Amino acid sequence: MEQVTFGVLGPVVAWDGGGDLLALKGPRHRAVLARLITARRRVVPLPRLVADLWVEPPRGAAGAVQTFVADLRRALEPHRPPRTPARLLVTEGPGYALRAEPDTVDAWRFETAVSDVAQLPPAQVVERLREALGWWRGPAYAEFAQEEWARGECSRLAELRLLAVERRAQARLDLGLASEAVPDLDAHLVEHPWREDAWRLLALALYRTGRQGDALAVLRRARTTLADQLGLDPGPQLRRLEADILAHSPLLDTPPGPVSTTARVWEQAASAYDRTVAAGARARLESTVGLLRNLAVTGGGGLEAAREHRLAAITAAEEFGDPDLTARVIGAYDVPAVWTRSDDAQQARRIVAAAERTLATLPARPSHDAARCRLLATIALEMRGSRSPRGPRAAREAEEIARRLDDPALLVFALNGVFMQSCTRAGLAPQRDAIGAELVAVAARHGLVTFEVLGHLVRVQARSALADFAAADEHAAAADRLAERHELPLAGVFTDWYRALKQAAAGRTAQAEAAYRAAAARLEGSGMPGVEQGLLPLALLSLRLTEGTPSALRAAQRMDPADDWGPYRPWGELFSLLRSGRRADVRAALHALPEPPADLLYEALSCLQAAVALEVGDQAALAQARTRLLPAAGQLAGAGSGLVTLGPVDRWLAAVTAALGRRPSGSPS
Repeated sequence: MEQVTFGVLGPVVAWDGGGDLLALKGPRHRAVLARLITARRRVVPLPRLVADLWVEPPRGAAGAVQTFVADLRRALEPHRPPRTPARLLVTEGPGYALRAEPDTVDAWRFETAVSDVAQLPPAQVVERLREALGWWRGPAYAEFAQEEWARGECSRLAELRLLAVERRAQARLDLGLASEAVPDLDAHLVEHPWREDAWRLLALALYRTGRQGDALAVLRRARTTLADQLGLDPGPQLRRLEADILAHSPLLDTPPGPVSTTARVWEQAASAYDRTVAAGARARLESTVGLLRNLAVTGGGGLEAAREHRLAAITAAEEFGDPDLTARVIGAYDVPAVWTRSDDAQQARRIVAAAERTLATLPARPSHDAARCRLLATIALEMRGSRSPRGPRAAREAEEIARRLDDPALLVFALNGVFMQSCTRAGLAPQRDAIGAELVAVAARHGLVTFEVLGHLVRVQARSALADFAAADEHAAAADRLAERHELPLAGVFTDWYRALKQAAAGRTAQAEAAYRAAAARLEGSGMPGVEQGLLPLALLSLRLTEGTPSALRAAQRMDPADDWGPYRPWGELFSLLRSGRRADVRAALHALPEPPADLLYEALSCLQAAVALEVGDQAALAQARTRLLPAAGQLAGAGSGLVTLGPVDRWLAAVTAALGRRPSGSPS
């Protein structure tokens, strides 16, 4: 029997032996599973399950629970022969029990990990807790956290999670990695300001990085916070730490013991750089951009921090009045980008303006061609999603220079710009596939790992659009392998979404919805608002329009009014108006609808327009949608994003073509 694993550190899910999400049907099915997991292999009587699932149980509640259990058994053991007893979700005495092994439930593994680190050396503690904290996908038992039967377990697991963060910080301090402990502790205290030990660890970490003033400020903040929120004075450990810092007590120094070679090299090199390179030196700016580039590919807070400081570095470079320096500072940030919508449109415009100013003042000599290429590639990247002709023109010019100079690093950067400008109309997946293939080939040949990962992700998108999921699977697996080996966590965000798309394309609606929700949970905090905003509602609506009864009105009725549609609001509002029955307003909104942005969701948004136009029989909107979708004939609508799909473009074209000249009753079937 394939081993099924269970996840409760976030939304309640289950995976089969191949790592694919199992379809657990509705919320009460998941509630039964979650309730049995909280029982820890013990039997939960049927009356208890009924009482836990309903405040006022309806007639037939016991029979409903039995149905939920039968459905769960089919999902958990799909290959069990008929009339043979279940081996995982068993009937015993008056109720049911889940006989999951200890290592198959993420919460149970997490508890073991937190307990086991007490016996491990600091380096292993850091690694073990890094892995264990990575299992969390959101609050424990997320959708059931307020249920009486889950509350105690949620509180216990939340406390263990906080303890794990603090134990990892202590282990980093023990290893001499004080600077690495600071960001996590800072974020930890924003959410949990009552944790006295976290205040102590943060102040100690700051002191050990030479920031005595900041350490004392943290202790003052702790005193104020504890007094204001809890009415308490700091405990003896915090008071003693403050006295020791003021006295420069040797007890606060890094304890003797093995310090990792990596940590030692980093600290020594950073210290030497600080002593040697003057604070106002131009070299510091270029070094800063190198650090930001490395920081950006770590994801989450690293990407946000890199984005935050990048513009400051460019501004500082311009103040020197040296176009060569500014060109190097702007062009050195060659961080691969796979999503064709900007995370910060205002910042992107300012970077483009700086690049254009620098191009205008850069000497027109062959010795500056490489710098010019990087500036043009930057413009192409930062103008992603816009319809200005400048973006494609800059991409072409950068590619021409890179090929002429025969520089692999320049070429992959320029090709990234070409990719970003390859969404000006529908149906361009074959061209993007060719770009991805060249990125993989050049980057692999010259050891440019981040661009090799980019190439694989581009090909995942393109092969999905072409319905070639066998090839897309290979590229997703290659991207995951490289990302794991080279610590590039953001790649996994996109491969997670791809696997959800694949479930949707196969018509496995329940599995796709669960996969989309899990992928969205991982996307939170990834530092990519341009990807995250509005994506989950868009994915779920797309799923509703392809799940077998794809009426736009029925899809609209299943939308959540509270959803934040972000940049996709004009298309989401069409369905909201449709649900309200205001058909005249729907037609007005259709006519006011902008052309979809020049990005990877062009076909998907065009299909949403078509779906609503079919519902209300709007001939002008139908004709417009048909014109926009025609170049993508033979492809899967939206799948070129690698994230969502609305099924074959040909099906939409057939429905729209048939509806032109007559009033339809619904969307394509």
